[in-house]
Amino acid sequence: MTEATQSAGACTLEVSGAVATLTLRRAASRNALSLAMLLSMRERLAEVRALCSQGGAVSEGVRVLVVQGEGPAFCAGMDLRAVLNDSSAPIQLLSTLAEATIALRNLPCVTVAKVRGAAIGGGCGLAAVCDVCVSHSESKMGYPEVDLGVCPAVVAPWLVQKVGMGRARRILLLGGVMTGSQAKELGMVDELVASEAELDARVDAIAARLAQGGAHALAATKGLLNELEGSSAEAMGASPALGGAMGRGHAEAGGLSGQGLYGQRLALAVREGAKLSAAIVNTPATQEMLRAKMK
Repeated sequence: MTEATQSAGACTLEVSGAVATLTLRRAASRNALSLAMLLSMRERLAEVRALCSQGGAVSEGVRVLVVQGEGPAFCAGMDLRAVLNDSSAPIQLLSTLAEATIALRNLPCVTVAKVRGAAIGGGCGLAAVCDVCVSHSESKMGYPEVDLGVCPAVVAPWLVQKVGMGRARRILLLGGVMTGSQAKELGMVDELVASEAELDARVDAIAARLAQGGAHALAATKGLLNELEGSSAEAMGASPALGGAMGRGHAEAGGLSGQGLYGQRLALAVREGAKLSAAIVNTPATQEMLRAKMK
């Protein structure tokens, strides 16, 4: 039973016990990432952080966040129409995407991407940022940015963390899309069901299992993993509000030291990636390719 629902246009947040569900709601556009969508997402993620803590400490509240898309697709990636003929639009959209991925990674709760249908480009990147990605064998996933003249610089660091540098090179440079089964073989998907009809039940079972874990243990373990890879809020130079209970709880437990420089490099890669990608989007060649795609 839903205990609380927050709605703000492009994204909604529903909470049922220890499990929250964030839904991207632009089904008519296959949940493409517009600026409004991403700003709404960041607001909902801030609400999730608040639900995970009380008085600045980890609470027994929300322990799992499921991220899903409304309708037949998870997320079609960047809203291409939004970046045509407006040189200021790409950096606004991509920098907001960068901060959304950092906020998503640094939630104290465990995040589960429910990938139904297509997860393309930035949408596939959101799935990579989540702790667990669940999909079905015939879903469509991939990073076709180079096919469109775009550089996937914002999501590239997260894909490298997910599958390793060698596989990330293959995935990003070849472009295109693949089936969920192929994505599972490459490490992009953690749990795979045979058919879309089985997806909801499998995600529900995973979320229920995760929700049985101790809130402090889950937050501390996730904080440790983020610190090891350098994506913790503290290591990435984020504000205390971003780290929230996870950062403080892990620090109180005696977190690792010496990860700050690596984390700053990861943060720099994500944030500078937004600038690089925006610059490429604004080139005449890419604008021409995108206009042709929109015809």
